[in-house]
Amino acid sequence: MPIVAQSTETTDWVSRFADEVIEESERRAPGKPVVVASGLSPSGPIHLGNLREVMTPHLVADEIRRRGLQVRHLISWDDYDRYRKVPAGVAGVDETWAEHIGKPLTSVPAPKGSPFPNWAEHFKAAMIESLAQLGVEFDGISQTAQYTSGVYRDQILHAVAHRAEIDAILDQYRTKKAPAKQSQKPVDEAELEAAEGSGAAGEDDGSASGSVGYFPYKPYCGNCEKDLTTVTSYDDDTTELTYSCTSCGFSETVRLEEFNRGKLVWKVDWPMRWAYEGVVFEPSGVDHSSPGSSFQVGGQIVGIFGGKQPIGPMYAFVGISGMAKMSSSRGGVPTPADALKIMEPQILRWLYARRRPNQSFKIAFDQEIQRLYDEWDKLDAKVAGGTSQAIGTGGGSALPGDVAAHARAVGTAAGELPTTPRPLPYRTLASVADITAGHEDQALRILSELDPENPLASLDEARPRYDRAEAWINTHVPADQRTIVRDEPDAELLKSLDEASQQSLRLLLDGLESHWSLDGLTHLVYGVPKVQAGFAADATPKELPAEIKTAQRTFFALLYHLLVGRDTGPRLPTLLLAVGQDRVRRLLGE
Repeated sequence: MPIVAQSTETTDWVSRFADEVIEESERRAPGKPVVVASGLSPSGPIHLGNLREVMTPHLVADEIRRRGLQVRHLISWDDYDRYRKVPAGVAGVDETWAEHIGKPLTSVPAPKGSPFPNWAEHFKAAMIESLAQLGVEFDGISQTAQYTSGVYRDQILHAVAHRAEIDAILDQYRTKKAPAKQSQKPVDEAELEAAEGSGAAGEDDGSASGSVGYFPYKPYCGNCEKDLTTVTSYDDDTTELTYSCTSCGFSETVRLEEFNRGKLVWKVDWPMRWAYEGVVFEPSGVDHSSPGSSFQVGGQIVGIFGGKQPIGPMYAFVGISGMAKMSSSRGGVPTPADALKIMEPQILRWLYARRRPNQSFKIAFDQEIQRLYDEWDKLDAKVAGGTSQAIGTGGGSALPGDVAAHARAVGTAAGELPTTPRPLPYRTLASVADITAGHEDQALRILSELDPENPLASLDEARPRYDRAEAWINTHVPADQRTIVRDEPDAELLKSLDEASQQSLRLLLDGLESHWSLDGLTHLVYGVPKVQAGFAADATPKELPAEIKTAQRTFFALLYHLLVGRDTGPRLPTLLLAVGQDRVRRLLGE
């Protein structure tokens, strides 16, 4: 496969893990493709915390591909896990879904109105679509398909034959006190739900198996399909297994060497798969990484299957800012699809690439997204050559780690992700979308006036960024924060203005026509109070007394009151362009 992108070796956490993984893979399986893995449980909407489970190995796998080596990124869909609870706020789902608790996720009906055949496929589909947008290349493995087709039969029989050894390992941890809480505490609703993980970490480890003692395999009932079963007898010579269901009372005897309707308990299932797939790198969340938890115990159990524990960094929580203001009726924590509605894939990739796995961070659904985009545009301009290529960005040079994170954000070894041809500032696009309220002709007029010497010919030049900013305005900005331009001048306020305020408006109106661009209006609105105080319009802050800042704030508040009836609003240059010269003149009393 051609190597399109340049390697960013030795410059960031991704390349350092890639070094380690390549070396370890060559030691374990010389000459074979490197195998990295993720596991996702489609037990409900797969949220942005779960995305770190995928992005961490994806970035490492992509770095390995950039170096010209073969690599497989496996995503195990844990769709044969039990349905544990009915998630709140999922459209098309009501309390009747509780009757399916205990069944495999692929045996639970999809939400009403879904085109998918079952619960697991419904929630997998949204994640697969998001991963495609993000440029994540992976091999998906359905655990339902693996178990029900008998792929793991030898591994199951091996685990059962060595159940005493497995039990002895697990028993080392059963008598220990629960580990102290991690110092990294979840601090909001999003993080609390993320911390819960798939729920697999807290599942039965096989110890409560009735008269046969410890048993690492759990049958699903042949009558009600639930896993509320107890193995009552097992013959090691014939593999004859008898179980009874505590839910419906059904009982049957089967031969385990032929039986495909059940699965290994989680703490045995995970290390079995490490060995079966030859996984060299797989990160895990806090719920799987504490002492006595799945990853730690699995590191000892994997040897029973002839394998080794992967290199496995623990990844930290991904929080959300702006949850309280989200207008989504779905409830719960935002998903990658929710984030991709308001930000381009490059930005979401960047958030995961620029922080080491053990560093927590937040994904913004509130006003912070505007600052995030400002930061990205500044970095983008620096990487492009150290000079500003976009309105409102600064030049300078970027640090090697920042350049590496940028390279991982904009593309993969297969090539660059689709981009916005004219990446205008997100906050400007959001203000324009706010003010124009869906009128594309008005939006194009305003945006084409941002840079009169190089006007925008079509909104498509500003897409998809414009669409993301518009979606953010429409779904995440509360109604009381939306901008509504006055229909008529505030005659009472205009009449009450003192001479200084009237003069400031006159200076602004006199300069409108000659400054009608984003840069020109920025210079004008900041310059009016300077000129009034006897300074040059382009005087720098160092040349000005502190009271000029106070005068600017007073002037800005007056303009906001006259234009939108509030103390604050979108940045004034953008607002003035959006309102249009004629209407500005009328509202300012000309």
